[in-house]
Amino acid sequence: MKIIIDKMTKTHWPSVAQISREGIATQNATFETTVPEWEIWDESHLRECRFVARSGGSITGWAALSPVSTRCVYGGVTEVSVYVAGQHRGKGIGRKLLKRLINESEAIGIWTLEAGIFPENSASIELFKSCGFRVVGVREKIGKMYGNWRDVMLLERRSEITGH
Repeated sequence: MKIIIDKMTKTHWPSVAQISREGIATQNATFETTVPEWEIWDESHLRECRFVARSGGSITGWAALSPVSTRCVYGGVTEVSVYVAGQHRGKGIGRKLLKRLINESEAIGIWTLEAGIFPENSASIELFKSCGFRVVGVREKIGKMYGNWRDVMLLERRSEITGH
């Protein structure tokens, strides 16, 4: 399967939103329970670092960065989101998207990438570790989901190229 990584545009939003809904449905991808409207999502993610994966004319995954804070001291620290459509998981799409995010983020001066992942999502944890992320801790009972407390593993990747 040939995978092409492109810059995400508004025209990709219907497919991106559907893949997000699939992630929400797993109850192991995010605390979110609904997909926001494009305008809200667009405002909360860096325009320079948002991508879609395409294969056979279909969007098969997406990845984007969002700032962790509006304080200028954290200007080079972002949170990573990577989602792959259910039928395309395990085919290397997430790895290609994450590697593209890493390269593009370093090119614009991002020095730290963070990811919060539910411990039950072992495939995502292994993906991020294989791309240079390390576990820095577990945020225990950080939020409730459907009445149950959930832990989140915090992973980060510090650039060796920028931010020194």
